[in-house]
Amino acid sequence: MTQAHPSPSTSKWLAMLGIAMGVFMATLDASIVNISLPTLVKAFNSNLATIEWVILSYVLVLTSLMLGAARLGDMFDKKKLYLGGMTLFVIGSLLCGSSPSVGWLIGFRALQGLGATFMQALGGAMVTEIFPSSERGRALGIIGSTVSVGIAVGPPLGGMLIGLVGWQSIFWVNVPVGILTWLITYRFVPSSKPGRAGQRFDALGAATLLAALAAYALGMTLGQDEGFASLPVIGLLALALLGIAAFIFIETRVEQPMVELSLFRNSLISTNLLMAFLVFIVLSGGFIMPFFLQNVMGYSTQVVGFFMMANPITMGLVAPIAGSLSDRFGSRVISLVGLGVIILGCLAIGTLHDGLDPLGIILRLAPLGLGFGLFQSPNNSAIMGAAPRQRLGVASGLTSLARTLGNTTGLPLVGSIFTAQVMAAGGAAQGVDVTGAPAHALVRGIAGTYHIVIYFIFAAAALAVFAWQVDRRQRAAQPAQD
Repeated sequence: MTQAHPSPSTSKWLAMLGIAMGVFMATLDASIVNISLPTLVKAFNSNLATIEWVILSYVLVLTSLMLGAARLGDMFDKKKLYLGGMTLFVIGSLLCGSSPSVGWLIGFRALQGLGATFMQALGGAMVTEIFPSSERGRALGIIGSTVSVGIAVGPPLGGMLIGLVGWQSIFWVNVPVGILTWLITYRFVPSSKPGRAGQRFDALGAATLLAALAAYALGMTLGQDEGFASLPVIGLLALALLGIAAFIFIETRVEQPMVELSLFRNSLISTNLLMAFLVFIVLSGGFIMPFFLQNVMGYSTQVVGFFMMANPITMGLVAPIAGSLSDRFGSRVISLVGLGVIILGCLAIGTLHDGLDPLGIILRLAPLGLGFGLFQSPNNSAIMGAAPRQRLGVASGLTSLARTLGNTTGLPLVGSIFTAQVMAAGGAAQGVDVTGAPAHALVRGIAGTYHIVIYFIFAAAALAVFAWQVDRRQRAAQPAQD
């Protein structure tokens, strides 16, 4: 009796299921941990500066190796790399939930991040190879929606799991789902042929970027405890600057760099990438919100999870509309409107206080997501529209790098600002754990933090006006086309 095989049409959608589940897990794990930070501070008897590294170690690896993983996908079989990344992710998840100390948890999160790097970097490319051009847009749209769902589901799922089972469960849940995903991917995703011969992985560039970002993050978090005038902190931040300079030098010298710096000569592309970087610095500050909702408002982790859905839901609802509006009115106008709404969102969060009802909290959290939804799609469209056709893949990679680099930079920066604001409001001495500060100090810390980071958005808005003017001049200079 012969074994029945799925039809080619069914097989490609089962392959899509496996890839989408992997991308979903990698995205989910970046958002599900945010809500656990207050719980982890107590569970490990730690402080904010140390617990930040549970997120930082994950995003540091993603930021440093994302483009390198994409390059490896062009050199070798994408399916094998994807399955290898998923294996690392599942093992890392199991070890994270079994961590005996916060140090081990941070290390295992880095292992998780290494696996997630291959899953996020190669998922879209694998879908592009599997689906014909007539269905490619729909398939890639599903992957994009999967990312949005992963971001939105993370906080409430994390809150529910922590409340019912414990913090370990937010990592262990990946193990059975990951094994099922691995089997589906192995069975239905076809192997891919290696790309053109002679391609190389920029290992030196990737390692230099990782070292520079790690030095910066360590300096910023250490400064929260020891003060930013201490010699180790100054040394680490100086090392980070030297590392970035070395990275740029390396990328201008190697034959096949991780980042093609030539694209930055286009003022419109570089301006929009810098705008995205600044916006993601501000968005990375969402990890301090659970401390207000739990420590000040007294909500359970389950309830906090639902509050944290306000931003991703508004982002997901508005982003498709923003794309359509940018097609009609131009990406420059809509992205500038989005930045204006983000500014209003920062001001709204700055009015949070302990007398608010749930609706009042949601109305103050949602505008930030609304503004980002209006900004992101038109800004990405502007970057891709300004890129030469033969550099579209590189431009797409740079948009991802701007996002992850903004998150990596913003996490320790916002954490340092928040710590300084809480300490100033509560009159605490240097090195005191701010997560245990009085409620009024935490409230003022949140307000002060968002009143400071709002200047990053003002800078992005100024860049948006500049890009708008440059774009108009370039269009006016072009000869009329019949």
